[in-house]
Parts: sequence; C-alpha cells; structure tokens
Amino acid sequence: MTIPYERTKAVIETRELLQLLASSDGSAMPCRIHDLARHLLRHFPLNVDLDVSAAVLPNIWATVKKGTS
Repeated sequence: MTIPYERTKAVIETRELLQLLASSDGSAMPCRIHDLARHLLRHFPLNVDLDVSAAVLPNIWATVKKGTS
C-alpha cells in the first residue's frame, strides 16, 4: 500500500526526471523522448498543486517538504 508521503515523493521525483530530460540538449537522447518529456511537464503538478491537494485529500497526498523541488 502506498502512503501519502510515498505517492507525493514519486510525483515530485518523476517531475524532476522529466525536467532533466526536457532540459537536455537532445544529443544524449532521441528527440522523441525530449519532446515527450516537455509535453508531460506541461501538465505535471507543481508543488503548490500538491500542497492544495494534500490540504483537501490528506489520505491521498502529503504536503511538500521545504527544500524539495
């Protein structure tokens, strides 16, 4: 069973991975991956979105700890 903290951490870490992929100059990976990462990031929740969700649904999400991207 996933607890709110684990779920929130997974979303944050996935966003960070997508940001890394999207910021690549493209020489290290196919352009398709770069474009897909940019597309996914457009719709990915920010920390403020996670905090709002956590306030309303504490059994689903946890608040973002300070210092987390």
